[in-house]
Amino acid sequence: MNKALPYDPALLRKRAESIIANVRELSQLGWTPATSSNFSLRLDGAHAAITVSGRDKGKLVEDDIMVVDFDGRAVGRPLKPSAETLLHTQLYRRFPDIGCVLHTHSLVQTVASRLYAGAGHVRLEGYELLKAFEGNSTHEAAIDVPVFANTQDMNVLAAQVDALLDRQSLWGYLIDGHGLYAWGRTMAEARRHLEAFEFLFGCELELRKLGVRG
Repeated sequence: MNKALPYDPALLRKRAESIIANVRELSQLGWTPATSSNFSLRLDGAHAAITVSGRDKGKLVEDDIMVVDFDGRAVGRPLKPSAETLLHTQLYRRFPDIGCVLHTHSLVQTVASRLYAGAGHVRLEGYELLKAFEGNSTHEAAIDVPVFANTQDMNVLAAQVDALLDRQSLWGYLIDGHGLYAWGRTMAEARRHLEAFEFLFGCELELRKLGVRG
């Protein structure tokens, strides 16, 4: 480790490469329009690599990935992290096994967040793909994906997420009019959860169109 830095710069380069490659694929799917979305990977027990605010996520380069501590403060370089950095770091602080947090703004996710905001959650029940969520081994299950009200006050939102995490296990949540947060122990696991949510929300929206869901 470089003695001038509190994190391993070689590990940061590896994390940056992973974020860039995976986010480019998510961008090609149309899940990161304009400069939206933010993505991170744990570096160690006190730091995370995260995308710099305002960058086109489909064109990220290594300099677009910065380091923050778990209080959301920039470390090493005076760059501006995403305004939603606390939503990433609260998960790293609370769950030592979480290694990746992904936040996207697909059309499906955003529409679902608006449609189910009044209910406060999206219920996913009986789907085979529920097995995609780590620790769930059966389709004979129901999970409620929370939909939080949108706010510019990340401390308030982080506190609401924390309160819910005290009561139930989560693999992700929606923010009204905003998009989806999903996470996992690794980038691969987080992407699996993200893609499963995308598919299942899409199913629920199609069922609503067909009049199957009230």
